[in-house]
Amino acid sequence: MSALATPADPVPEGSAQAAAAVITKSRGGAVRRFPGKAKVGAALLALFVLIAIIGPTIAPYDPSATTPGQALPLGPTTSHLLGTTATGQDVLSQLLVGTRSTVVLGLLTGLIATFLSVLIGTSAGFLGGFSDEGLSLLANVFLVLPALPLLVVILGYLPHTGELPTAIVLSVLGWPWGARVIRAQTLSLRGRDFVAAARESGESSWRIIFFEILPNEVGLIAASFVGTVLYAILTSVALAFLGVSDLSHWSYGTMLYWAQNGNAVQLGAWWWYAPPGICVALLGMSLVLLNFGLDELGNPRLRTAGNVKVGRRTWRPSDPTPVLIDMPGGDA
Repeated sequence: MSALATPADPVPEGSAQAAAAVITKSRGGAVRRFPGKAKVGAALLALFVLIAIIGPTIAPYDPSATTPGQALPLGPTTSHLLGTTATGQDVLSQLLVGTRSTVVLGLLTGLIATFLSVLIGTSAGFLGGFSDEGLSLLANVFLVLPALPLLVVILGYLPHTGELPTAIVLSVLGWPWGARVIRAQTLSLRGRDFVAAARESGESSWRIIFFEILPNEVGLIAASFVGTVLYAILTSVALAFLGVSDLSHWSYGTMLYWAQNGNAVQLGAWWWYAPPGICVALLGMSLVLLNFGLDELGNPRLRTAGNVKVGRRTWRPSDPTPVLIDMPGGDA
């Protein structure tokens, strides 16, 4: 029997257990190497998502219920932990209910805009030629459009039936930034050896895009999604504060709009405008930290957690791989 036909030796049970322990340890190390900024941002974002899910069910009052005869905002009490508005509406209930609308709008916009960015950016970068020129021209046209005035005009004529119309308008005006970055990355990956090998083996274009190019852009797509969600939330709050979006649905921007109309600052009713403002700041901070963490995770030059000591200097993943040579005395 030839050497190639000889059956492999059985793996000892102890070696299999040691291999499993090494794999488990490496996975735990990968979790520990996850950037701290991303951990904090993900925890804050998860808290807001949880509030968005259970907020309307745990709200102590109807956020739109008013108190007859009340004309001034009242401060926090045991029955109203965050006080009331000038018409007696509970601020805590508005905050809990409004979190869902704000988070859902941001996630919807992120999904739609990221889909458009990936579709157009990948197609332009991979196809090249006339297709690349046409899609790049389309992205450049949308980039130079004045976003906020155009949003005010478009949303003024749209029927307000929830978050979907606003999310669609925000997505149509927010996809070009991610598409430009994804196009540049696709252009870089298109010339790599593994893509050329896939072409030579007869792989179709769609299979090369889905199985060779897109897996190498996961970090970039995730960062683009997080950035789009941040853009959507901040823009929607600004639009609601201006009174352009649907004021019949509670959100952080709607709360700030009614607080401004009710002269909350002049009356010193900090409990009316401070909670939604703080929530907007914390939600934006969570997305910024998560975006920075994803950028650090995907860019080897920004990583510091995975450094390895080689001799007297620190080896980074961006450096050439160190080669250890066994010396006769047992040293490496």
